[in-house]
Amino acid sequence: MLIDNHNRRINYLRLAVTDRCNLRCNYCMPAEGIDFASNDRLFTIDELARLSEILVSQGIDKIRITGGEPFVRKDLMVLLRRLSKMEGLNDISVTTNATIIGKYIDELKELGILNINVSMDAINRGTFEKITRRDQYDTVHNNIIRLITEGFNVRINFIALQGQNTEDILPMLELIEHYDVSVRFLEEMPFNGGSKKFDSIAWDYKRILAHIKEAHPDYYKLESPKTSTSINYRIPGFKGSFGVIPSFSRTFCGSCNRLRISATGDVITCLYAQPSMNIREIMRSENSEEKVKEQILKAIGSRAKTGFEAQEKYKGVFDNSMTSIGG
Repeated sequence: MLIDNHNRRINYLRLAVTDRCNLRCNYCMPAEGIDFASNDRLFTIDELARLSEILVSQGIDKIRITGGEPFVRKDLMVLLRRLSKMEGLNDISVTTNATIIGKYIDELKELGILNINVSMDAINRGTFEKITRRDQYDTVHNNIIRLITEGFNVRINFIALQGQNTEDILPMLELIEHYDVSVRFLEEMPFNGGSKKFDSIAWDYKRILAHIKEAHPDYYKLESPKTSTSINYRIPGFKGSFGVIPSFSRTFCGSCNRLRISATGDVITCLYAQPSMNIREIMRSENSEEKVKEQILKAIGSRAKTGFEAQEKYKGVFDNSMTSIGG
């Protein structure tokens, strides 16, 4: 079992398989993209599977596959097949932009990988295309509806961006009126490859909730797991639910149970901290299993207590792009 230096059990790994993405969302990276890692700097599928096995043996029982966009890796399903058979791994999920997932839906269902988070920051086509800088609205919308109707547990992540998409917050709730889906509204974070800097945000989770309350004053709070990053609610008569994730306000730090490992091997114990170390070359050395375990324990044993503490310690962390640190 992994216990950090603040007595928090770490059982959830966010594992990035690539830093590449086929969209260019303006809150994530500059229009021209970033300096993506060369293939030799990325973990191979076999290395990702072996790393997962090591961490599961240490007490990780939930793995979320992230990117970049995970499905730009044409060999991703090889990893997912191996993870689906891994003893001790109880929960496998994927975060995706839903542009490429369509042809993999049937096999995902066969493997029992039913927890899918979709990043979609607008229900209006024009707004969606402006934010993503791509023409993929129909593909994303159709894949979301297919996932929902085929029984997947779909959660849509919508980042509230001042001056861009906040007019879509209420229309987005129409999805939960008609479908059993969860829409979560996230505060914006400054991990955009240095394209914009800010010290505060206009649309924090309290403002998002107040905005929703004006239209739906009778929504009520749901019970959520202690380690949940989202505060969840239901509107009477609606099939689905909605939530808010205080990703900038960081109200959930006290119960954080997550560890991130980037596609290039950076071990990240907090989004607002610099990587603790890189384990890619360790994975490629002799006796790698024991060395990886040792380094993971070292990283877990020196975590910041909160994102604010990490931010104070690690200046310049906001120069990173979200696609390079695993979503």
